[in-house]
Amino acid sequence: MNHTDVIILGAGASGLLCAALCAARGRSTLVLDHAERPAAKVRVSGGGRCNLTNLAASPSDYVGQNPHFVKSALARFTPADILAIVHAGGLTTAEEDQGKIFCRQGASAVADLLVANARAAGAAIRTRTAIHEVRHESDAGRFTLETSTGLLACSRLIVATGGLSWPRLGASDLGHRIARQYGIPVVATRPGLVPLLAPAGLSPFCHSLAGTALPVAITGPDPMPLIHGDLLFTHKGISGPAVLDASLHWSPSQTLAIDLSPGRDLTTIPDHHPRLDVKNALARFVPSRLAAALCDLHTLAGPVAATPRKRLLSVLASLHAFPFAPAGTEGYAKAEVTLGGVDTAHISSKTMQARALPALCFIGETLDVTGRLGGLNLHWAFASAHAAAQAA
Repeated sequence: MNHTDVIILGAGASGLLCAALCAARGRSTLVLDHAERPAAKVRVSGGGRCNLTNLAASPSDYVGQNPHFVKSALARFTPADILAIVHAGGLTTAEEDQGKIFCRQGASAVADLLVANARAAGAAIRTRTAIHEVRHESDAGRFTLETSTGLLACSRLIVATGGLSWPRLGASDLGHRIARQYGIPVVATRPGLVPLLAPAGLSPFCHSLAGTALPVAITGPDPMPLIHGDLLFTHKGISGPAVLDASLHWSPSQTLAIDLSPGRDLTTIPDHHPRLDVKNALARFVPSRLAAALCDLHTLAGPVAATPRKRLLSVLASLHAFPFAPAGTEGYAKAEVTLGGVDTAHISSKTMQARALPALCFIGETLDVTGRLGGLNLHWAFASAHAAAQAA
């Protein structure tokens, strides 16, 4: 039976960086993945452009049952650290809005660099390997793994298997099953950074507006923050950056309030545009297709001056808190991340080790840590990988 100091389950962003760092510290390291090719999710991240980190990354950008859990890892591995690795590998980056950092050579180049760095440091990567059983032999101080490519053993097992999003890329709940096997709870999972489905009453409305986008502000029941960004109507409901971020805070049965014209007071229309038709006046504030659809929804027609003022003001005011009670989400198939995961109350925030079994670590998306849109989740993958490697 082959024995390795460190076995890492999952050849994604967190697993590959962790492998490179462990191997560089002189630990014999093996990465196992059931996919045919490593870093599959990295290769499609950011629409193929790879938003690999965010210069403004902070603990407040993450959600989970313990909002303080991320602080230690983020403080010890900053955006500058991953940029140094990427730049040392010959790749170049570009900063875009709100601190987002993209790789100019694309996502596949980042994936290839992560693989190359792991191998250059001495780590082995074995793909097309299924994990059948994991056992911890406390007397021998080791884990044994029954896999489709043979029986393996290691002193430390690092679980970097990700979440349930992107099922077409082979997403698995293996990490969650391993946690439960050793008595570590798993916070209930659900799709995150995901489009929201329209309720029955607004389904035709959204369908008719598919492809229309506009800046909005979204809020909901406490403690949901106010989220600014673009909204995109789809055939099934709503999407866009603001909606994806809102999905991290939304729970079934809750109603969102969408300001369709943030920073501009729609109730000034009766005084400033009395001679215009309502839809034309409204089109000065929102896209014309949306203005027409809103007038149809509220049965408003004709000139502003001919519309009962009290009713018009009421409708216009409501558009600053347009109620949207999602019927659900588009599911893991369209979700960029998984909310929930391994309960961080049972994991060391400094080392990512399980408190009850320090030889077992969990990193990346497997944990109950989810970042908002904009490179935050890849950065967490890297930061948690670094924390685990320093303790390996």
